[in-house]
Amino acid sequence: MEQYNGSQIVVLEGLEAVRKRPGMYIGSTGTRGLHHLIWEILDNGIDEHLAGFCKQIDIVMKKDGGISITDHGRGVPTDIHPTKHIPTARVVYTILHAGGKFSNSVYKVSGGLHGVGASVVNALSSHMIVEIKREGKIYRDEYKDGGCPVTELADGLLPVVGKCSKSDTGTRVTFYPDDTIFETVEFKEETICKRLKEVAYLNKGLKLVFTNEHTGMQKTYEEALGIKSFVSYLNREASVLHPEPIYIEGTSGDIEVEVAFQYTDNFTEQINSYCNRINVVDGGTLVTGFKTALTRVMNQYARELGYLKEKDENLDGRDIRNGIVAIISIKHPDPQFEGQTKTKLGNTDAKAAVDDVFATEVTRCLDKNIETLKAILDNSMRSYSARKAGDKARNAVLKQLNDVDTRSKLASCSSKKPEECEVYIVEGDSAGGTVKTARNRKTQAVLPLRGKILNVEKATLDKILVNNEIKTMIASFGCGIGDDFDITKLRYDKIIILTDADVDGAHISTLLLTFFYRFMPELITNGKVYRGMPPLYKVEFEGSEKGKKKKQSRYLFDDFELEKFRKEGKKILSLQRYKGLGEMDASQLWETTLNPETRILAQVSLSDTVEADEVTTLLMGSNVPPRRAFIVEEAKYAKLDL
Repeated sequence: MEQYNGSQIVVLEGLEAVRKRPGMYIGSTGTRGLHHLIWEILDNGIDEHLAGFCKQIDIVMKKDGGISITDHGRGVPTDIHPTKHIPTARVVYTILHAGGKFSNSVYKVSGGLHGVGASVVNALSSHMIVEIKREGKIYRDEYKDGGCPVTELADGLLPVVGKCSKSDTGTRVTFYPDDTIFETVEFKEETICKRLKEVAYLNKGLKLVFTNEHTGMQKTYEEALGIKSFVSYLNREASVLHPEPIYIEGTSGDIEVEVAFQYTDNFTEQINSYCNRINVVDGGTLVTGFKTALTRVMNQYARELGYLKEKDENLDGRDIRNGIVAIISIKHPDPQFEGQTKTKLGNTDAKAAVDDVFATEVTRCLDKNIETLKAILDNSMRSYSARKAGDKARNAVLKQLNDVDTRSKLASCSSKKPEECEVYIVEGDSAGGTVKTARNRKTQAVLPLRGKILNVEKATLDKILVNNEIKTMIASFGCGIGDDFDITKLRYDKIIILTDADVDGAHISTLLLTFFYRFMPELITNGKVYRGMPPLYKVEFEGSEKGKKKKQSRYLFDDFELEKFRKEGKKILSLQRYKGLGEMDASQLWETTLNPETRILAQVSLSDTVEADEVTTLLMGSNVPPRRAFIVEEAKYAKLDL
């Protein structure tokens, strides 16, 4: 056995660690991670805006595949860094955890608190150019091959390449993602524009100018009313209960709080939270503060206005929030996020600040808007009555879950340790039979579905619980549903959706994901839901081994991989397309799809709560015209399986 000692410990220096494990810093090397590079550089410009030094940011999607982002802030410092003894700008773009955001002396509030954004973008780019305007001079620095400086310093400083007026300041970063790291380096206009629209809502007074050099399109994003307009935009297709969103703002200690909300006639609640304009998709303390204050204030009003008698119990928070669409945005001098991806806020003072500001200001607002207040309370009372009426029926169904016979459907695994177990949800008994034969019986369970489950969008919990397939899933998972959901009781570490690579398979996956998102969202936010990725093709080709021709085979997972394989110029002997899981024998299915050592799984994650709710409502809701318009617009991108 090889000796294990210090020589086996590898130390990655500088930006090498980023290139070795990019997913740790940007989430993925797919389209999401690619666009994350833009957000990191954009964040630096927005921080200048929050500090009061930048009113406009220009974003250019260049013809040559690069992205150029210009802020009109103060410009990154160009003097010699006191400890690194190189230009400060070079420190910012080449050293991890270097920046002006660790001290409140430069930025009172900031989203990019880890100091890795600019340097990570440089590390994952084949080429980056930085141009800085300060004190009437234009400085330039250039990097290639993952952050290696190629600009020669002049007396230790960045070279001056031009002059400008002293009032003309700012930083322009142009970068080209490394195609050896990313699955694709093609940026999407739609993705960029969606983010810029959101940024404009969250930053009143900031102008964002986007230019696509490929098409010549230029668009400006600027929102004078901020998050109030954001709520109106989210409810543009909804039936609202009061004409104008309620907007409040205030400060508690060092924390600035903004809240905008409006009620609709939908069954669900949609609360989107932002800290230092970063979407904290898992919420956290700021959402808790909002919910607590809203429940307390509305119950006080309900009693004062006679909606509740002295003997009546308080309205539940669920009743009060039913139909609400809210944006909570705070600016915090020292936010504590969970990890670089910043999905949850943990500061306890954020809860107190939101509670304090919201309770005080919403009371002042509603005292002047009695009709709006009554519309909200009427909605809460309807929700309360409906919940009470449905509780008895729902509880009866939930009790039946203990008696659901899963043995006839679920092929369970022998292990009782949730951390090593996983369940495959497959379509039909045919595919289920193949998966049951191929699986590892100790750790892999199989749950075949008979037909498509109910489209749960816009449905109440008591209505969906009569669906047999849904009841079987709930009973199999063991963690309950709705208010009774408990993630600690989940019997499987992974829930894997495994469907055929056709239209029906895609529809079944969408129905399942809609169900999980609406009624078991913790499964997604805790990273428990996956999509299995069975191959679409098996190609046999003429290869060589030790100089001799030999028949070889390879599995390809989509048309893109097939096209890439064809370009390799190998002689194809046969090509098999798998229409369904049932077309693979057990050994092939194990090798390609079930074996943890060789399979590909796509983890389902939630990166943008606004977009997730919007897309789910659009595609699965009951409002047909917007869905029809979406289908017509997106039809040109569809891949038809005829």
